[in-house]
Amino acid sequence: MLTLSQKDSASTQDVGSSCQDGLEAECPRKPDLKQSKIYGVGDPTTILSSESSCLSSRGRVVKWFWDSAEEGYRTFHMDEYDEDRNPSGIINLGTSENKLCFDLLSWRLSQSDMLRIEPSLLQYPDWKGHLFLREEVAKFLSFYCKSPAPLKPENVVVLNGCASLFSALATVLCEAGDALLIPTPYYGAITQHVCLYGNVRLVSVYLDSEVTGQDTRPFQLTVEKLEMALQGANSEGVKVRGLILINPQNPLGDIYSPRELQEFLGFAKRHELHVIMDEVYMLSVFEDSIKYHSVLSLEGLPDPQRTHVMWATSKDFGMSGMRFGTLYTENQHVATAVASLCRYHSLSGLVQYQMAQLLQDYDWINHVYLPANHARLKAAHTYVSEELRVLGIPFLSRGAGFFIWIDLRKYLRKSTYEEEMLLWRRFLDNKVLLSFGKAFECKEPGWFRVIFSDKVHRLRLGMQRIRQVLEGKSQDAPPCQPQQLSD
Repeated sequence: MLTLSQKDSASTQDVGSSCQDGLEAECPRKPDLKQSKIYGVGDPTTILSSESSCLSSRGRVVKWFWDSAEEGYRTFHMDEYDEDRNPSGIINLGTSENKLCFDLLSWRLSQSDMLRIEPSLLQYPDWKGHLFLREEVAKFLSFYCKSPAPLKPENVVVLNGCASLFSALATVLCEAGDALLIPTPYYGAITQHVCLYGNVRLVSVYLDSEVTGQDTRPFQLTVEKLEMALQGANSEGVKVRGLILINPQNPLGDIYSPRELQEFLGFAKRHELHVIMDEVYMLSVFEDSIKYHSVLSLEGLPDPQRTHVMWATSKDFGMSGMRFGTLYTENQHVATAVASLCRYHSLSGLVQYQMAQLLQDYDWINHVYLPANHARLKAAHTYVSEELRVLGIPFLSRGAGFFIWIDLRKYLRKSTYEEEMLLWRRFLDNKVLLSFGKAFECKEPGWFRVIFSDKVHRLRLGMQRIRQVLEGKSQDAPPCQPQQLSD
């Protein structure tokens, strides 16, 4: 990720028994954050070098992301695990994909109603997307987001995935060099999405694992923290144009309550900031006791002209390869500007037709797909959670998304990102790919994201390889006294 204004190390101390709300297991170590900055401003120019002189400065930034940010993913694809052909290959517990429902999806996508070819599907569409698809998206979001009033097709724009949506929105909402606020840790690829095309920076709102009272939770976002980060960026002459919120949050799994959403949207309205809401995991809440609220379910948005909602089938339907994403915005200037960029990011007419057929099949979605998907996600999450408890690894457990945010700080000799990277490479050398905390701009070195949305034989082997690394590392690690934290 881009170099940010933060220190690589901090002093540590034991967390008291007040830790709660899903941070489980033993002895997490907490940096003393009182004197550290609450924000960091990304600066793409810090990663430029004299190499690749045939490229423009923009081209060198693009190449740097490829060379460094995707290292683990490329390594995995060169040595991918296969039960029969490559059983010693790399198990990928780092890429957030749902691999649990291929049987259901392959059946549905192979039905006769999915197979249609007509002239309009082979020709240039309206760049917002075919009207028949935008109508189905509006109905789908109205139903599953529980909007107070029916959503309108004219407010829908269809692109090939949320990566394109982030790029397009950053480009049309910000000037080059402007910035967007984003709470950390966050899905790190967003840095690339907003930077590579639009040359837009991110101002990280640093959250930490400290729990200060009964009503607080680890990595909790508050309006106060947003205000402090915005003021800090402004003091450095950085123009902040908007706020990015991910709900459910990646990698934490947090779900914002309606009250929190209203507070964050109210903050944005006071400062005339756009809000980009990423709700790509909204149907992947698998714990029955957890209630998810889309921003589109709120009675009266504080600033509807500056609120832009993203969703895609990549996560909730395990179809990241189909590249379908959609934007809902009541701001027609934004919708038109994003649609103009769709000539570079559109879907084929055949895929648009398939997506419309899928999204209108509420009977299959509600009675076949979602119940099975939630049950399988919950079972996989339970298995990995129990394995982590046996290993004595603290983690955040939220009941949404495909990931568990685990605390491996006690396995670092020093609280630095260099030590975090060394541990990550030990996992990769032992043929298991995880995602390290710096990739999410986590301010505390030693946190990792583990993906559990995979078949049990791969999860079992992946957890065995994680155990091997940690057992080997723990022989040299500083001692840590066990301490159980409440759920």
